[in-house]
Amino acid sequence: MRKDSRIIHTGRDPKSHSGAVNPPVYRVSTVLHPTVAAMEASGAAPFDGMSYGRYGTPTTFAFEEAVAEIEGGAKAIATSSGLTAITGTLLALLKAGDHLLVADSVYFPTRKFCDRALARLGIETTYYDPRIGAGIEALFKPNTRLVFVESPGSLTFEVQDVPAIAAVAHAREALVVADNTWGVLNFQPFEHGVDVSIQSCTKYVAGHSDAMLGAITAKSQALWLKLKRSIVTYGNGPGSEETYLGLRGLRTLPVRLKRHAETALRLARWLETRSEVERLLCPPLESSPDHGLWRRDFACSCGLFGVILKPASPASLAAMLDGYDHFKLGYSWGGFESLVLPAGTDAVTRTATRWAPSGPMIRLHVGLEDPDDLLDDLDRGFRRLRRVA
Repeated sequence: MRKDSRIIHTGRDPKSHSGAVNPPVYRVSTVLHPTVAAMEASGAAPFDGMSYGRYGTPTTFAFEEAVAEIEGGAKAIATSSGLTAITGTLLALLKAGDHLLVADSVYFPTRKFCDRALARLGIETTYYDPRIGAGIEALFKPNTRLVFVESPGSLTFEVQDVPAIAAVAHAREALVVADNTWGVLNFQPFEHGVDVSIQSCTKYVAGHSDAMLGAITAKSQALWLKLKRSIVTYGNGPGSEETYLGLRGLRTLPVRLKRHAETALRLARWLETRSEVERLLCPPLESSPDHGLWRRDFACSCGLFGVILKPASPASLAAMLDGYDHFKLGYSWGGFESLVLPAGTDAVTRTATRWAPSGPMIRLHVGLEDPDDLLDDLDRGFRRLRRVA
């Protein structure tokens, strides 16, 4: 099957559920065993079928099967959020004395976890220029065990040369972990050298801003088992309601992503013409310095990009943002609704590279509203920006 058809059929087995087109929600903690022998067998192989609710339910297993299929990996693990997918992966693959390389443009909670939690465990983190490519070899140490990539970068949207980084990492016997939330369906991580792919399924996968959910997909069965054992040890696991909502969202994901991407590109091209805009942080734009890498590695885009405005006062920026009808203020993205996030220079933490835009930055998530309504909303916002000194 082609990808869009696989997304419809994967993680579904109506014959196992009395013909139900969707896997039902299994609300289960305790699982009963018919005999002592069966109970002991379940305890000896807790990841093979139902043994205890925290290890997963048929709803969870269906979701994990679907995620592994769309990512192209061996097996997946559902988690309670995108951040727990990140932290659980790092805790599973690193130990005291190890060295970790992380893109300087990484999602801030990932950086915070490295600087606070991993540092206390004796794991050293070095941040690197996201555009470093094969030059990352100079940062390797004898104890470097893992490279963390996020492409495009959080807030600043640099596209990384993941194949070049992965080639160096594998030559040094290090693993490559990718946060693929922006790429979702459009970047095939394992075809580009990634060993473990992470997604915040709260975003585009669930798609309706009503579920917290994450996923970890491993390239190999052995790597999956190592991750699964650690995830279970830390007690991490989502509820069946959330995995059901993730499955429901997956079925319409290709259609929604296409609409998000088309509208976002239309808005980005319009924003490029505005006198109030200094530059766009949007790899699908031909003017982006990372457009070549994006075009090489990504099948399509999504609805998330950044805008750097020309210098403006805090009062004028607030007037612009506070009055939107469609672009509501919110921290997340990937849902049906449009969102705007003010992200000033103090919101971008960098240690390996310099980040000093000339004016304020905002991040737009372009939702599923009518594109003309969104353009009108942005236009009225610029009028408010100009009216307030």
